[in-house]
Amino acid sequence: MSKLNFHWFLPTNGGDGRDVVGGGHGVSAGNGAYGRPASVPYLGQIARSAEQLGFDAALTPTGAWCEDAWVTTAMLSSLSERLRFLVAFRPGLVAPYLAAQMAGTFQNLSGGRLLLNVVTGGESVEQRMFGDFLDKDARYTRCAEFLHIVTSLWRGETVTYSGEYLSVENATLSQIPDPVPDIYFGGSSPAGIEVAAKYADVYLTWGEPPEAVAEKIERVRKVAAQHAIDRQGRELRFGIRLHTIARDTSAAAWAEADRLVSHISEEEIARIQSGLSRSESEGQKRMLALNAGSKENLEIYPNLWAGVGLVRGGAGTAMVGSYTEIADLVEAYAELGLEEFVLSGYPHLEEAYWFGEGVLPELTRRGLWQHPAPVTGRAAVPFGAHFGTSHPDQQKVAAS
Repeated sequence: MSKLNFHWFLPTNGGDGRDVVGGGHGVSAGNGAYGRPASVPYLGQIARSAEQLGFDAALTPTGAWCEDAWVTTAMLSSLSERLRFLVAFRPGLVAPYLAAQMAGTFQNLSGGRLLLNVVTGGESVEQRMFGDFLDKDARYTRCAEFLHIVTSLWRGETVTYSGEYLSVENATLSQIPDPVPDIYFGGSSPAGIEVAAKYADVYLTWGEPPEAVAEKIERVRKVAAQHAIDRQGRELRFGIRLHTIARDTSAAAWAEADRLVSHISEEEIARIQSGLSRSESEGQKRMLALNAGSKENLEIYPNLWAGVGLVRGGAGTAMVGSYTEIADLVEAYAELGLEEFVLSGYPHLEEAYWFGEGVLPELTRRGLWQHPAPVTGRAAVPFGAHFGTSHPDQQKVAAS
């Protein structure tokens, strides 16, 4: 079993707070009064904490309901040192040459800290707000054309291409990203799986029970095998997008899960579920089927809870339990072939610590994870060492 990678989330989608922040997939995130607006200082605090705890990257969402991911992460990149940014973007809204150039600029100026989450777009109403009037199937066709052009440019090729939706002529990229950023891609429909199998480095699924995830992985692997020549030796990896509620005890974790939905009225749930049901996304339909629009029977698999999806579009499930229980569920997913875990929680700052200080050490003990930049000890670099001196207290510590 491979070592696992864990990523966190930057809540630019309406802010952050101690309750579930709704929105996405055609549903409003609310009035934004969540106590912690998506400011640079607060998002920077989350980014630095995630970096310290050992998360590899931070997903930044895309859409009309959140801040622009490219601009946000560019502003935050100077506030951290190692953390990478998994920038979600919609390929139909940016010309392929410009997107390839933007990725090269970000990658080269940040020291190789860019990953890309390609989001084709599952809501025609929202796409039209951006001036995109293609239907879902056409968006996937255009996405494939987009990724063909971009990946060819990243290989240093001069590209002349005329597709159904996109065309370029004698396109050459002067600044090729080094390294080329990995492409993360999700999609449960046959068209989505086809594009992912051909172009993605990581196929992402939302948090369904292990048996459903296993079935989806098998489907994607079969399609990827048909595109072996197109993949040019690149091995497709698999990841999962989940929320997390980790606590010292199982009872404490489930009490927090119950609190998150206790104050949400049945009328509010019905209103949001009605909006989400109009989504064109196959993945969103699968999320709605897990919670059935009810607060009852939300534990759909041991320690897997569908409560978040009652009021939030997109990822709607959370791992809930003690550190050991969540580590057990992570290991169950890892045994299916999942290597990448993109996580979040409410509030994002505190939940990063609950998971990072509780679950990640347990996974280290099991040999499934190691900190990408482990602390070597304070005495190793005494205070003031860079200035040719050291603090007296540090000298005493070193001597002891």
